[in-house]
Amino acid sequence: MTYGRAAVPAVAGALLLTALLWWAGASVNALHLQGTARVLGPQAVADLEYWLNPWSYDPPESVRLGTLAQGGTGSRYLALYGTAMQIRFAAVFAFFVPGALLLVRRLPPVNRRLPATLMALWAWGMAAGTLAVTVSAPWVIASQGRGSYRFLPQLAGTMTAGRQILVPVALVVAVVTVLIARITAKGAGDLPRAVVPARGARAAATVGTLVVAVSLVVLSYQPVAARIQTVSLSGGLLSEPGDFLRQWLLLGGWAGPAGTSIGEWLLYRAADGLLLAVVWCALRWLPGVLTRATVTAVTAVAVCATVIGLLAGQLLRVAVDSTGLAMLYGPVRVMSALGTGVPAALFVGSLAGLLAALTVRWAGGGAQDADAPAPPAVAPESPAAV
Repeated sequence: MTYGRAAVPAVAGALLLTALLWWAGASVNALHLQGTARVLGPQAVADLEYWLNPWSYDPPESVRLGTLAQGGTGSRYLALYGTAMQIRFAAVFAFFVPGALLLVRRLPPVNRRLPATLMALWAWGMAAGTLAVTVSAPWVIASQGRGSYRFLPQLAGTMTAGRQILVPVALVVAVVTVLIARITAKGAGDLPRAVVPARGARAAATVGTLVVAVSLVVLSYQPVAARIQTVSLSGGLLSEPGDFLRQWLLLGGWAGPAGTSIGEWLLYRAADGLLLAVVWCALRWLPGVLTRATVTAVTAVAVCATVIGLLAGQLLRVAVDSTGLAMLYGPVRVMSALGTGVPAALFVGSLAGLLAALTVRWAGGGAQDADAPAPPAVAPESPAAV
């Protein structure tokens, strides 16, 4: 699929993602209307406001209070917050376009690729939103008037904001992008599949899954995670990287079955097993579905597979906990854990995909296409006539 055909759905999806997030942020004021709390419930209104505030141009209370405290210079902090939101929405567009362009070009939604393309674009929408929040976080922190105080812990807390609303919005964007991509793919000619030996694909899937398992099983074990979180450096603005490292290295958190039955503990660990199963299956089958199994394409697939596996595990936990939590806190609070761990999925998934792609290359399935013309046969030279 050519760049021109793939660019149309990628740009359309980026515009839709930016517009939907802007609309979600602008809808915060509707939660303050009279009667909203009576219809939705005060807890649901508070949760929805927490979800939507990171995408709203209206400054939060922390910025307003800082503005009042600063007297005449407070308008500068409001300007910083406005700049942060401009960067955030521009970054959403800028991050989504190249990833969607790569996925649509290497994983076009034709020839039974549609489910894989849909899942990959859904994951990339969540990843693009997370990256945009991370990039704009320093301006948000500065707008609160305390940018030099524990900067990395503040950055770790700020870059995870607004993740819940990204899950449904990215799904809508993925559906629209896939539909447009199917239209632009018509007449694109034959879209072959890469040749990836089965043995190499299994080895690549195993290597990539082991990388993810290190984060999920080893680093996420609570004693190890606590040691990571308490890492400190000597002085300066970057002296407390523990919370920041935790966000980028840990896909979860677990401990032994203390105080609970082994059956219930295993049920919660099933979500981790589901994540690893999704990553292994994706790295086993998707490189052979790509039009070319390049390093960049396999790495992008691994990132998307890690994000989708993480989301699948979280949905499984929601299904397990839904009855009790819904009765106590309401249905909105049940979904509040969705989207957790996407920064770690970006980093760990990239590393897993890179190693998986190198494994595929070493196995001899690098960038060949299934329908690529075979090299011309060379006829043996006839003996010279005597």
